[in-house]
Amino acid sequence: MAKKVVATLQKGAGKSYSKVIRMVKSEKTGAYKFVEEIIPNDIVADYFKNK
Repeated sequence: MAKKVVATLQKGAGKSYSKVIRMVKSEKTGAYKFVEEIIPNDIVADYFKNK
């Protein structure tokens, strides 16, 4: 499924977006999970600074 999303982002207007994946630690269990989001290229750096 990930390949389909990435291929879609490379066509037309999708080139101004990036798929970002970050690791988040659960406070309840202590386990790590991965959160995937599609955000505009302009705010990628700010996205990782603020989280």
